[in-house]
Amino acid sequence: MERYIGLDVHAASCTMGVLSQSGKRVGTHVVETSAKSLIALLDTIPGRKHVCLEEGTMAGWLYEVLSPHMEEVVVAGVVESRGPKSDKLDAFGRAEELRIGAVRKRVYKERGSFAALGYRAKVHDKVMRDSVRVMARITSLMRSRGVRVAHAGVYSESGRKKWIAGLPEAARYAAEILYAELDALMVLRAHAEKEMVSEARKHSEFRILKSCPGLGKIRAAQLMAVVVTPYRFASKRTFWSYCGLGIVMRSSSDWARTQDGKWMRVPVQQTRGLTRSFNRTLKMVFKGAATTVIGRGEDEPLFRHYTRLLDSGTKPNLARLTIARQIASIALSLWRNKEKYDPKKLELKEVPAGA
Repeated sequence: MERYIGLDVHAASCTMGVLSQSGKRVGTHVVETSAKSLIALLDTIPGRKHVCLEEGTMAGWLYEVLSPHMEEVVVAGVVESRGPKSDKLDAFGRAEELRIGAVRKRVYKERGSFAALGYRAKVHDKVMRDSVRVMARITSLMRSRGVRVAHAGVYSESGRKKWIAGLPEAARYAAEILYAELDALMVLRAHAEKEMVSEARKHSEFRILKSCPGLGKIRAAQLMAVVVTPYRFASKRTFWSYCGLGIVMRSSSDWARTQDGKWMRVPVQQTRGLTRSFNRTLKMVFKGAATTVIGRGEDEPLFRHYTRLLDSGTKPNLARLTIARQIASIALSLWRNKEKYDPKKLELKEVPAGA
């Protein structure tokens, strides 16, 4: 006996809708948003239980606490909601989508042994973004008062007094506060980076991924925290799409009727671009890795391929995208095969820049 359960989750309460295998509504409940209350109520429902809930702030926590007790827990990414709406309707909507296999986007929530690394990577990312934001505020303050800022030396402690002295008396206090905030964040940033890398070193995958061209210890740790397992992806192309490196082609009015009344596909103008649904951390990791490989200019297979692309007339941005995709493929393969990178084994294929 199968039971399909939809959860509409809020901070104080959860609304639960239960469907039978045939789609009949067999129950609806409202329960406190706590692991103990939810598990106790779900245990009273007979049969094999399949649960579906929307992606949100508490989705990861609920996935962790419910998975050991349920046959299946699915976190659905819901883009928009149209028409009538209520907690009960949303709960039964999620249950029905799970029952008929209509969940369009499933959000991966499994953390496994990388749970601690995942939290450390998130904190490192947030602190890093905060420090960059404060740097931008300092630059903005300087430029708003006519102080020309042309290099990163404006953030260093050695020449800080000179930059503050270039501001009007009224604006110097604001600069001092921003510099103090930056100093505190840079200490936290260094500590968060150290903790993230230290946690990543506990896993054998770290040494494998760190050997991949352009990754290094920080990018390898971020990659592990997000991907968790390489077997999530059926092929390198699905991985490219998840990383924001997949190509999307768009066209319209592709068919026309011939003189004998048959339909045939006609050449139409197509637009091409990268997918807009992707993981931003992974895109930053692999595009940054490609930039590192290109910037080093070492006698390495990937850099030689980059130069061949430029020589053949490929635009630099498309050539860099190709290298980023190749690094992603290499990382996925190394992780699956559990072997370190060996440039001698890398067989570069002539891949079109937009492929």
